[in-house]
Amino acid sequence: MKQPPFPRPSAVVDPRVGDYGPALLALEDGRIFPGVAFGSQRSGEGDLVVNTSQTGYQEIATDPSYAGQLVVMTYPLIGNYGRVRYDDQSERPWLRGLIVANATAAVLGDARQLATMLREASIPAIAGVDTRALARHLRSHGSLKAIVTSPGQIDPEEARQLARNVSRWEDQDFVAEVSPAEARDEGDASEGGPLVAILDFGLKTNIVRSLRRRGARVRVLPHTATAAQALAPEVDGVVFSPGPGDPARLDGPVALARAAIADGRPLLGICLGHQIIGRAAGANTRRLPFGHHAANHPVKDLETGLVQVTAQNHEVTVIGATLPEASGFVVSQIDLNDGSVEGLRHRTLPIETVQYHPEGGPGPLDALAVFDRFVSAARARHGGAQPEPTVGAVEPVHLDTAELQRRLQGMD
Repeated sequence: MKQPPFPRPSAVVDPRVGDYGPALLALEDGRIFPGVAFGSQRSGEGDLVVNTSQTGYQEIATDPSYAGQLVVMTYPLIGNYGRVRYDDQSERPWLRGLIVANATAAVLGDARQLATMLREASIPAIAGVDTRALARHLRSHGSLKAIVTSPGQIDPEEARQLARNVSRWEDQDFVAEVSPAEARDEGDASEGGPLVAILDFGLKTNIVRSLRRRGARVRVLPHTATAAQALAPEVDGVVFSPGPGDPARLDGPVALARAAIADGRPLLGICLGHQIIGRAAGANTRRLPFGHHAANHPVKDLETGLVQVTAQNHEVTVIGATLPEASGFVVSQIDLNDGSVEGLRHRTLPIETVQYHPEGGPGPLDALAVFDRFVSAARARHGGAQPEPTVGAVEPVHLDTAELQRRLQGMD
């Protein structure tokens, strides 16, 4: 296939952003996309994933779940609004590179521009790529390894070989990269709320905020935490957080999840945490052809019939048919796009898992009730009551205008 010409820099990168000249996006199957470098002046490699969100590029860049991946934004104009540091989902961006059609700049201050954030974190970015053609290619061929070359590194054959040499996503331990080294507490016992322990496999800031808004105190633990730490007597509920990578590599967290299930206290798994708990329950997992990366996935609750629009970012799914009957778990929610498992609930214990991101940063507000149910169960245990099982306790959420406005005002 003949390589398309390089785009004119001023046509694809706003002059206020500035560019570093021509660069290539090379795929392991040999496909080449020429473009213009505007992030850091270095190369970046990883698996290509496509995100169809129109906004939220700041939160996407700082979401630890994107560690090891090159993110393609299909919306054609990226940079239409400025960065607000409070909306960062972690202390730094984690993606390996950003691919866009047009790099825009709606703000004049360098500190608020997306390109500045990427440059400070040494993350490359390339504009001028035909992201629609790239997305269609990945939909047809599945996830592919790729590289964004450094500015001026435009030899196609060299770029193709570099892409083929990229390490496989399944072979890398991304959780160890993004998880903190030490525990930390947010909130004080004088507040009187339940204490929730979060196993940080790639925690997003808005999960902590969502729990804190509901009156919970939070203890964030590293991925290496022991059962004794996670299930300490003062802990009223446990959360297994989202994160990057393949749960099949995480034998330690899976063993910890088995201990948490056997303990019986309120337990919530989100995204990677959902997959870890699913494996602890005896189910198998597999990689999806091209993952779910968007803010508009419809998910149906099989108990209530309620359909919610959800934000998602994952490569792996739990295989519902492999969930043992004796585990006590049932498939609770499914994705209406492809029928994949989106949630599990335990028949007799206050345990729930969701594949999507209920904290919605970025994303819709439909799924916030996940946190309501979990904190309610943790509060019951904190008060000495026996938490009710999640199955049979899920009610459809119907927000009136006043309630919707209240929740919108409470979002960061």
